[in-house]
Amino acid sequence: MATFSTRFLGCKVSFADAQAIRERLLADGHSEVDEGGEIQVVNSCCVTHEAVSKSRQAAARASRSARTVYVTGCASNLDGAFEGAAPNVVVTRRTGDEAAAFVSGDVGAIGCVNAEHRLERVRAFVKIQDGCSFSCAFCVIPLVRGRTRSRTAAAVLAEIRRRVDQGHREVVLTGVNLGCFRDRAAGYTLSRLVREAGGTPGLERLRLSSIEVNHVDDELVRALTETPTVSPHLHVPLQSGDDGVLRAMGRRYTASQFERRLAPLADLNLTTDVIVGFPAEDDAAFERTLALVERLGMSKAHVFPYSPRPGTRSALDDAVPSDAKRERGARLRALSDELSRSRWYARVGTADRVLVDRPGRGYADDYTPWLVDADVGSFVRARAIGVGDEGVLAVAA
Repeated sequence: MATFSTRFLGCKVSFADAQAIRERLLADGHSEVDEGGEIQVVNSCCVTHEAVSKSRQAAARASRSARTVYVTGCASNLDGAFEGAAPNVVVTRRTGDEAAAFVSGDVGAIGCVNAEHRLERVRAFVKIQDGCSFSCAFCVIPLVRGRTRSRTAAAVLAEIRRRVDQGHREVVLTGVNLGCFRDRAAGYTLSRLVREAGGTPGLERLRLSSIEVNHVDDELVRALTETPTVSPHLHVPLQSGDDGVLRAMGRRYTASQFERRLAPLADLNLTTDVIVGFPAEDDAAFERTLALVERLGMSKAHVFPYSPRPGTRSALDDAVPSDAKRERGARLRALSDELSRSRWYARVGTADRVLVDRPGRGYADDYTPWLVDADVGSFVRARAIGVGDEGVLAVAA
């Protein structure tokens, strides 16, 4: 038996992949530790230069104490990302189930063991598809994860039932490009999957991790708003609010189309991603982005300074000065904080269900952070009494 620890960097897809590796090692009879295991897995990210740097640093730190370090995930597929790594670092060049199978096979099983293990988190991330065929000018993900492919609906629904049986109260459907999910043989689109997943006995909350606005159609809107267990929250990447920048990025919508698609979901808590400092972005283009985020009332904007990625169409272009990127990023984060707090203040005096996922903190049904004392892993009916630095202040109702 070996001790092992896992670490993931990046998005919810990366967490789901790290979760799969963890479960395979547990099923093979190995023992998990919080950190410093004989076997250490670093599930890496390459969405920005900083993400690659953090992945390299994590692998280097792990190599000092581990017998073997397995680097999996997106950055492991990026040529040269781990050049010069220590001899005990194995760069798998694999993601998802392939990475889990490789690590499990290389470490080896120890005999007849129990394959069922409950994850510690109160919510489960269930991956329904992987890869992307969109090829935005700035994005390296199609190069390291390949074209879009989906799991079967039967496999997804079976995993959701298993997660609920394990005690998870919330399930998050995740993938690189969720709206591309299809199970044509069984007649499933994402909308049908949402409805059936949301009806799983015992499931109390279902969320989508992120979805492109192109896939927010009438059918999906109805599924999101008519399925009682679906959280009234949606994360929709914007990237820019300027049409010229969107064209240069290779995005498949205009700013006005983005706004129209989200209009039927105005009552939901909407969050987004924005890239600042893309080569085509000037001051006027940034101002249009700022205005659109404010007009839509996005309660959270995850801000990324543009970082050229090797192999992408914009890899050789980084025209916006670093100072301008920092200034624009700071302004957008300030607006995001203002919009967040505005939504928090609007909740004062109301009540909601909060899933407590760590001591003193959890998320309401609309995925706003609430600060309330209750048992970790429990749903608690809470009443908002004020606003703090990190969310809505609440007491058990």
